[in-house]
Amino acid sequence: MPASPKQAKAVELVRKTIWCFYRGLKLWKQSPSPGAEASFRRQFNRIFGQRTGYKDLDALLARLARRKGELLMVLKRPEIPLHTNASENDLRACVIKWKVSGGTMSADGRMARDVMLGLSKTCRKLRLSFFDYLGDRLGLHGDQPRIPPLATLVSQTA
Repeated sequence: MPASPKQAKAVELVRKTIWCFYRGLKLWKQSPSPGAEASFRRQFNRIFGQRTGYKDLDALLARLARRKGELLMVLKRPEIPLHTNASENDLRACVIKWKVSGGTMSADGRMARDVMLGLSKTCRKLRLSFFDYLGDRLGLHGDQPRIPPLATLVSQTA
């Protein structure tokens, strides 16, 4: 938290600059034009290479500058998302379960929970009933599985 009005102003200016940069990347991503990558890299260096005099903000900018390759990967591969919303959503069920139950009692319990949540999320993404898949794997529908392995389904949709 900024301790002075000068620090608060620096934070707000940097925030606005970063959001402007992000909007520019989003527009470029919709219709990538060759040669713009160098401009984005220069702009990135200006934003994240600046020193504001506010120690915490400068440390954050320096940390982000060190991750330039990851943060600008979209310039090499425009098909990748600019945000991590999908990844955050994938973790949400785990976090809610952890907060409600206070965690697991053992490493085996943690592994079982993670496996089941992973299967559930994968089934949802494949528009497949998790309970039908689980019943199929447990042999509730006969000896021969009706649903192909998830790995096969994932590779078919990729």
